Amino acid sequence: MFMDFIRNNKIAAGILTILRVYIGWQWLTSGWGKVTGEGFDASGYLNGVVNNEAVIEQYPTYHAFIENFALPNAGLFSIMVAWGEVLVGLGLIVGILTTAAAFFGLTMNFAFMFAGTISSNPWMILLTVFILVAGYNSGKFGGDRWVIPYIRTVIFKDKFTPSNKQIA
Repeated sequence: MFMDFIRNNKIAAGILTILRVYIGWQWLTSGWGKVTGEGFDASGYLNGVVNNEAVIEQYPTYHAFIENFALPNAGLFSIMVAWGEVLVGLGLIVGILTTAAAFFGLTMNFAFMFAGTISSNPWMILLTVFILVAGYNSGKFGGDRWVIPYIRTVIFKDKFTPSNKQIA
């Protein structure tokens, strides 16, 4: 009953629009300062993660990833974080590829939490889960109203029809 409501109801779509614009604004404002500021450098943050005893003990594989891959490529990660935050924010605000934006927002939030950062991340994760679960309905009052049907009919034309089913 709840799943039908959140995935199909117009009232739910309106509530989800408010949630996604709020979450999108949080991402956009966070990323905008990094993109337009003095030059965002994630290496200090990544060094803090590497030296965090709780991360070493609780998430050894994540610690190894940060220490051996992310930190040596801090410049690349700085660009990915800054632009990732901006793009997730824009996707959620305008409602284009909403579920993809929500997914990548969740991924970044979990990465920040694994690193030991709490901040507003749990709150954003909770709200974003509703957006992700709602699927298409979360972008119904946004660009997904036109983009998703276009993708289904033009880009994936004849990809999901019974005539293209392969016989095993």
